[in-house]
Amino acid sequence: IDVLLNAESKRESPAAVAFSHSARLLGAHASGAASSHAPFSSPKRLLLLASRPVPRDLPRLPFPVDAAGGARVHVDHLGRRIALSPTHILAMLLAYLRQLAEDDLGAPVADCVISVPCYLTQAQRRAYADAAAVAGLRPLRLMHDLAATALGYGLYRSDLGVAGGPTFVAFVDVGHSDTQAGVVAFDPSGMKVLSHGFDADLGGRDFDEVLFEHFAEEFRDRYKIDVVGNVKASMRLRAACEKAKKVLSANAEAVVNIECLMEEKDVRGMIRREDFEKLCAELLERVVEPCKRAMADSGIGLDKLQSVELVGSGSRVPAIARVLAGFFRREPSRTINVSECVARGCALQCAMLSPTFRVREYEVQDVIPASIGFCTNEGPISALTSNALFRRGQPLPSVKIITLHRNSGFTLDAFYVDENELPPGTSTQIGSFEIGPFQAHSEKSKVKVKIRLNLHGLISVESAVVSVN
Repeated sequence: IDVLLNAESKRESPAAVAFSHSARLLGAHASGAASSHAPFSSPKRLLLLASRPVPRDLPRLPFPVDAAGGARVHVDHLGRRIALSPTHILAMLLAYLRQLAEDDLGAPVADCVISVPCYLTQAQRRAYADAAAVAGLRPLRLMHDLAATALGYGLYRSDLGVAGGPTFVAFVDVGHSDTQAGVVAFDPSGMKVLSHGFDADLGGRDFDEVLFEHFAEEFRDRYKIDVVGNVKASMRLRAACEKAKKVLSANAEAVVNIECLMEEKDVRGMIRREDFEKLCAELLERVVEPCKRAMADSGIGLDKLQSVELVGSGSRVPAIARVLAGFFRREPSRTINVSECVARGCALQCAMLSPTFRVREYEVQDVIPASIGFCTNEGPISALTSNALFRRGQPLPSVKIITLHRNSGFTLDAFYVDENELPPGTSTQIGSFEIGPFQAHSEKSKVKVKIRLNLHGLISVESAVVSVN
């Protein structure tokens, strides 16, 4: 697996889109070039804002967002005002990545595997699929981040599951804007994800924000400037705080030094690592919560874990590793590339699903991250003791056939059974499926409805067959 270089010969490309009056800028060009507005970034956060407006998220974005209008952003381009949805921005970035691949390979690229957080709803997953279609891509799978990481970890190892039973490994991914945890069982024939846990509102950017608020207050008192009220100054200070956080990962103190930040004033500040960790105390406590959920749902004791793998761009903060070591009772390992592991896992899965490549037989089994139920006008359709037709923790993909007694067309409503399995504030409603019209043979006609939860984690009603007793 090769990680392709972008036009700047870098292995990572910023997820940013910007517009000048006559051009569209993508990746590093968008984040570094002058444009008529701040670069549009974090499309994943915009997707979340579209479904559950989080007031604290809006001030952090350096561009205005119409939260009531599906998290749309507006830009002046080629003499007209354009409204862009999160799907539009995501499609532009996917098309940019597709172009990078085609330029390197010298051939068209269509098949792909796209990584997504485990907590995405049906609407958000469909937005990813739609964005891929707009970009000219054909996703073979929307793969959960941790499943991709686990695949890249386990495929090349010959020491997993050879001692008479599966080997259990916990993965913790502290990304830019979220934290995910999971437990995976490995054996020589493949891997099986046992559980997922997440905090959709805790990531590396939140640690950056702690530094931003600290220095914004310090500069207000010392230099009499209000950085928070100035978009350009806020962007520069946030960038400096992100660099300071990286410096603190390897040093006892970091200096923030910015020329002409505001009102032609040069500013300088310093922070020690222990002071930074005190400011982040509340965030550090939250890091272990997804791990607790993942361990509880897996049914595996801490003593049965062979390893704890820590990945993600936000995982380099030493205090995070220390807190996780206290919870798991062992030091987290860093045996895989924290920034590239998800991309490499997706590439492997794409090769396994594509007929173009030959890859050794290796089963990749993921699980349903949130329980999904169905109801009609007569109430929920129960399965055993639960209203969930597709239960959290069951294998993905999955197919269910339900039998109903009906003499005319009806509506099936899909919903998430437990709001606690979703990010806070997310609606539990998924959508409706119209069954019919059909001609009943008698009042005792049976309707068998086939419902599929596919490899992307998307629900669909495949068929409805009317039969007579």
